[in-house]
Amino acid sequence: MRDARLLARLFLAFSRVGAFTFGGGYAMLPMLEREVVDRRGWVSHADLLDMFGIAQAAPGVIAVNMATFTGRRVAGFWGSVAAALGVAWPSVLVICAVALCFDRFRELKWVAHAFEGVRAGVLALIAAALRKLGRGLRPSAFNLATGCAAFAATAFFNAGAAWVILAAVAAGLLADVAGRKKNGAGNG
Repeated sequence: MRDARLLARLFLAFSRVGAFTFGGGYAMLPMLEREVVDRRGWVSHADLLDMFGIAQAAPGVIAVNMATFTGRRVAGFWGSVAAALGVAWPSVLVICAVALCFDRFRELKWVAHAFEGVRAGVLALIAAALRKLGRGLRPSAFNLATGCAAFAATAFFNAGAAWVILAAVAAGLLADVAGRKKNGAGNG
């Protein structure tokens, strides 16, 4: 019975994240952090950031990936199922409703203005997520260079997020190896 309650709490928590987050995975990070780190204590802030990095590199929707990883961490396989279903169902419901009505309403001026407002709000949520992600970084020339290179690759050269993350992982591993050689630590 205890497991069923935990699965229900996972489903409801991720339903709240899915229902009240607009703009995709980046925009959901502040609400997700509030729900699973601050409110529930299911994962640490550092774990959340690690899972977010992996969720970006993995195929699929970031929100569903994050829900799956968190649910698995909290309650195993069925936790991942409950969390993934919880985060996905509000979007599916909204998309179906919008698809039924969109052609009738898209030409209306107030709908266009509403979408402009949503985009501005999502931009603010992404900026807040960036601020929170930045708190977990140690300031260094390497981190600054890697961040600038990743930004340039995506903003100016349309590099895919998975490739950028894989390149950043490779750069981090190379920096670690170089640091070990410099310090004479070897491969321990």
